[in-house]
Amino acid sequence: MTTSSMKRAAAAALVAALSVAALSSARADITDYEFRLVQTDIKQGNGAIVAVRLVDKRSGKAVPDAVIFATRIDMAPDGMETMAAPIEALPSTEPGVYRFKTNLMMAGGWRLSLGAKIQGETGTIENKLVLKAVP
Repeated sequence: MTTSSMKRAAAAALVAALSVAALSSARADITDYEFRLVQTDIKQGNGAIVAVRLVDKRSGKAVPDAVIFATRIDMAPDGMETMAAPIEALPSTEPGVYRFKTNLMMAGGWRLSLGAKIQGETGTIENKLVLKAVP
């Protein structure tokens, strides 16, 4: 092997190593994501629709296609954590927005707890969001 071919091989190896390092550092951490309420005040009653947006905090962009596997809504903000309501996932109306139908039987503070997996990321995102049911 000539000196120039050894230099080319070394340069190619360096480029490959730097490419792998750049790709692995480009991945996000699960803490780079969060759910945000689309509206904080929701009309009280059966059939209330709660919408959340999953956001990449680094870019502010919505994240579609997450798999939401845990949902709970209760009145913990008003000191009634045991008062929970049924909650059901609805089809999304736009990418990165996740909608749920529930029964906000009482006016006041409600806590929405979500757990999700984001495609291509390791770990689980878990958020607790506080909303207000209004008459």
